[in-house]
Amino acid sequence: MDYNSILGVSAAGMSLEKLRTDVTALNLANAHTLIGAQGGYQPLRVAASVAPLSNLSGSANGFAALVDATLRAPSEAAVVPTGAAPLKVYEPTHPLADTNGYVSYPGVDQVTEMTTIMVSVRAYQADVAAFNTSKTLALKALEIGDGQS
Repeated sequence: MDYNSILGVSAAGMSLEKLRTDVTALNLANAHTLIGAQGGYQPLRVAASVAPLSNLSGSANGFAALVDATLRAPSEAAVVPTGAAPLKVYEPTHPLADTNGYVSYPGVDQVTEMTTIMVSVRAYQADVAAFNTSKTLALKALEIGDGQS
């Protein structure tokens, strides 16, 4: 079993969750910006994908090959627009109000964004714990034969 791949999965997870937190913070920071005639801020989300598993039923190397084949980090993470409809607020005295008195803001749902931040922070913490546990196990494995004469 390759410890670099185990640590790599946790590191990739931490990187993905940091990106997710950054994008969510960007959405929250732009929640109250205006959408004018030229356009405006479009809320974003992180879309991660993993390469599909190969056929593992014919694995001749046993459990170690099965573990190595299933330890996979996200292969791609893309930041894509959510496609959320703009939020229209009735403000007839605003200079950018339309003919009906509505001003358009990005369709950022603040409750969803705060939930996403909380989930991504917890996932990041779990990745850090898995990374540290894997590191400790690798160090203990190296110490097994150290005290023998």
